[in-house]
Amino acid sequence: MSLKVAVLGGGYFARFQHEAWARLPGVDLVGIADLDPARAEAACAAHGGRAFGDPARMLHETSPDILDIAIPPEGHADAIRMGLAAGARLIVCQKPFASDLATAEALTAEAEAAGIPLVIHENFRWQPWFRVMRQAIADDRIGAVQNITFRLRTGDGQGRDAYLDRQPYFQTMPRLLIHETGVHYFDTFRFLMGQDPTHIYADLRRMNPAIAGEDAGHVLFDYPGQARAMLDGNRLLDHASDNTRRTFGEALIEGNDGSLSLDGSGRVILRAFGQATAETLLEARDWPGFAGDCVYALQEHLVQALEGNSDFENIARDYLGVLRMEVAAYRSAQDGCKLAL
Repeated sequence: MSLKVAVLGGGYFARFQHEAWARLPGVDLVGIADLDPARAEAACAAHGGRAFGDPARMLHETSPDILDIAIPPEGHADAIRMGLAAGARLIVCQKPFASDLATAEALTAEAEAAGIPLVIHENFRWQPWFRVMRQAIADDRIGAVQNITFRLRTGDGQGRDAYLDRQPYFQTMPRLLIHETGVHYFDTFRFLMGQDPTHIYADLRRMNPAIAGEDAGHVLFDYPGQARAMLDGNRLLDHASDNTRRTFGEALIEGNDGSLSLDGSGRVILRAFGQATAETLLEARDWPGFAGDCVYALQEHLVQALEGNSDFENIARDYLGVLRMEVAAYRSAQDGCKLAL
């Protein structure tokens, strides 16, 4: 029997979720709701399901097993509470999770009290290159990790028309680089390291005067055992790739016994310490969907976990740690100091 999935949201990114649900085996996309009925109709025409302009009506008429919330943060609280009241077996919420940390903490507690899993749709850790890198670390291919660096270079942030062709609201967001994009790597670093950082230092700046928020900066994380991770982000600059939104940048993970590198093609290379030659762990290829088909990989995991075949990754209680890192990053940048987490 198929799991019934209903999606709340028909915007730019929600289309990747619609498409992934539509091709997942064992899943029936029963409804898509959007306050703009035309968007819902267009999404259903492309991917199936019934279109709704009223999310409450969608929940009542479809009784989904999974409610996937793909709307802006200011709508998350009402949507999650609707899903809890409707008795969904699983609620998935888009990041950034809720409008502030206090609201996210309250929603987490309410979902736990109802006994309904609430998972944050954080898909970057599901990009295939990061899964391959994490497996190589777990297999002790590079020894103890000392440094992780990710150079975020989307190349879409220059000029007065920056972001207008895809996500125009980026221009008016008071917090951009960290709140919208950086949290992906905060979570990815903890996935790669297998633990949370102990301290954070952030140096953030706005390079494009046409936008409201920060679009460049460096964030440094301290980990136990003297390991460090750094997000070096600049949305105005690009990297060597035919599609800068495939990997969004380049990564280097260095350990005592070797290093792992990611280039803009999605290729992962392992080089042993002291060696000039390297081994390819993941070949470059064309991936369907978004960023290595990470949305599909995440949603496949959700189905498997709901059926009892694995534990959920990024359950809301765990993801609160990423939100606390975000709060600390902005405070560090404002105060110009390293903060304990």
